[in-house]
Amino acid sequence: MLEIVDLSKRYENDVLAVDQLNLTVQPGEIFTMLGANGAGKTTTLMLILGFTEPTGGTARLCGVDVVKNPLEAKKHVAYVSENVMLYGNFTARQNLDFFAKLGGRKHVSQEEYDAVLERVGLEKDAFRRRVKGFSKGMRQRLGIAIAIAKNAEVILLDEPTSGLDPKGGAGFLRLLNDLRDEGKAIFMTTHDIFRAKEIADRVGIMSQGQLRRVISKEETAQANLEQLYMEYIEMPVAAAAG
Repeated sequence: MLEIVDLSKRYENDVLAVDQLNLTVQPGEIFTMLGANGAGKTTTLMLILGFTEPTGGTARLCGVDVVKNPLEAKKHVAYVSENVMLYGNFTARQNLDFFAKLGGRKHVSQEEYDAVLERVGLEKDAFRRRVKGFSKGMRQRLGIAIAIAKNAEVILLDEPTSGLDPKGGAGFLRLLNDLRDEGKAIFMTTHDIFRAKEIADRVGIMSQGQLRRVISKEETAQANLEQLYMEYIEMPVAAAAG
């Protein structure tokens, strides 16, 4: 489970990037955060991961406080960014092995690695290829494979389908559905309204560091999500809060 409690981040230039954010993502749930560039989505992820210090509040990963116990908290989370950071001179298997061991899994068989790579849709001839020759879609699939191999309870994704073609994006969303069915708590940021509506159990709209609205799957089926999104991101902060 992911719990965010009164989380805030104000930078030295007095920009309030995240403003008292409160949110819970349950096991077996996909929460998608919509927002334009600069809304505070990526900063929120960096705070959850402990890559930057909050000005106030905290986040908890499976009950572990990310501020008080950052190393212990990291054991429970996997992160897939828009541009997945991989070792280009390593093969797909070598990257998977490296990051699985880094996440605390010391004794994983070659068969298990291959099963994970096959599950995310990589062709078998890619298992031994160096990653520097991979397309963006292949890198994203390998990023998800790393998350699966780590067996983290919480998965964080930052614009994971950006730049993917329709087939690649659809395949990626199917993988997320499978992980949700396995009980993972998934928090995904995006500016893609169509994919947010397609995949999410709940959709949040973030603007100027604030979570302006949370919409259930039932509501997204009935509402014009694009219209709601535009209304909330253009609304002054005081009006949205009031």
